[in-house]
Amino acid sequence: MSLYKETAASLHQKLVEKQCSAREIAQSVFDCMDEVEDRVGAYLSQNRQGALAAADKVDRQIAAGRDIHPLAGIPIAVKDNICTQGMTTTCASQMLYNFVPPYDATVMGRLKGTGAVLTGKTNMDEFAMGSSCENSHFQLTRNPHDLRRVPGGSSGGSAAAVAAGEAILSLGSDTGGSIRQPAACCGVIGLKPTYGSVSRYGLVAFASSLDQIGPFGRSVADVAALYGVLCGADPMDAPSARRSYPDFAALLKGDVTGLRIGIPREYYGPGVDEQVRAAVHGALADLERAGASLVELSLPSTDYALSAYYIISSAEASSNLARFDGVKYGYRAPDCDGLIDLYEKTRSQGFGDEVKRRIMLGTFVLSSGYYDAYYNRAKRLQDTIRGEFEEAFKLCDVIATPTMPTPAFKIGENVDDPLKMYASDVCTVTVNIAGLPGMSIPCGTAHGLPAGMQLIGPKFSEQVLFDTALTLENIRGNLCPVAGARGEG
Repeated sequence: MSLYKETAASLHQKLVEKQCSAREIAQSVFDCMDEVEDRVGAYLSQNRQGALAAADKVDRQIAAGRDIHPLAGIPIAVKDNICTQGMTTTCASQMLYNFVPPYDATVMGRLKGTGAVLTGKTNMDEFAMGSSCENSHFQLTRNPHDLRRVPGGSSGGSAAAVAAGEAILSLGSDTGGSIRQPAACCGVIGLKPTYGSVSRYGLVAFASSLDQIGPFGRSVADVAALYGVLCGADPMDAPSARRSYPDFAALLKGDVTGLRIGIPREYYGPGVDEQVRAAVHGALADLERAGASLVELSLPSTDYALSAYYIISSAEASSNLARFDGVKYGYRAPDCDGLIDLYEKTRSQGFGDEVKRRIMLGTFVLSSGYYDAYYNRAKRLQDTIRGEFEEAFKLCDVIATPTMPTPAFKIGENVDDPLKMYASDVCTVTVNIAGLPGMSIPCGTAHGLPAGMQLIGPKFSEQVLFDTALTLENIRGNLCPVAGARGEG
């Protein structure tokens, strides 16, 4: 049975009507894994025994006549920087190759409470630092739409798993675009929620003021349902927003009548591929015909946002990653002569090149004599960017941009040019800097590959993003068909 091609909503209906079992759903996903995983490489570890046991538990609940949650029995993959009790959480790094958390992240506790089925932990750029999933210590993940190309990063494994049918839904984390960018590359839907709406407790920190966990899926309703489980206040996470959240999936209406969509000129400049720009404009034309109006506007500080992002995120990374020293847990270099030698060898051997590059940059911008020149200036620019978005949202309800300036690039194409690699985040970093919600939805193709449109809203406006995306989904039909993972890598 090709149950792995279904959405979570349709699978839930099948379970309730007893057209299939939760075990059959899980087995269908694992059968798909058996067929494509050796080519895609989405997973670092699999949870087959635990997943089938969880599915059997859901089947017993159904047999007993009990109501089940909409996500009960739904196979979900989780990025390997989210702590899972009893399962390795490596951050795709040699530094944490043997780390088995003694606790679950808050989002994992909430998922388990629904009866969702954990299929395994997905590959990523090491410590979430990268835009292509090529920085993993362990393996390469390939784009299911074209195995010669990257799946995006850093949550490339989570996006590829959903795109290839190796999971129905998945979790990623987004610090500067790491959910939205791979969602665009792999032709799926990815949501970076408002900062503070989803607990970061149990997420291995990269840049604490920017990191946010969020969902991937193949339908707007599925992503809304998963986000509704993830969001909510958590006393274990200090920045967690103390507020109530609606039932996003139940409130979906797919109506954009009267909606004002802002079109910021800075996001459509010469660096954007012509076919990507055309795909986004085509989607905007559909939304305009559905009742929305388009409003041209300007976000002038966008040109400096990438520099500010890499200064702020690297500064926080250099602080957060200081804990990995070979003393408390994780990798420890052998044959060390004293404590300082232990620190130096462990960090030199345990971290990959990209992580070390960002630690050095972060340490530099925080150092005496450079703090004001770099870090303080970046933080002032962050305030300016927030203010520009606030002014823009007086003119519009949602902002639409390309998610990436190009479609997925070839494996190895940018790996030796960090600045070119960083430029793929140019459309997404402002959302994290301002703490706003952002969502990538497929909007067509560019050079035969998926192209993504990014929707940005004011804080806690996820419902508006869902309704806008659902309108496009209703117009165009299935936006996210399962990719075939065909061809040679």
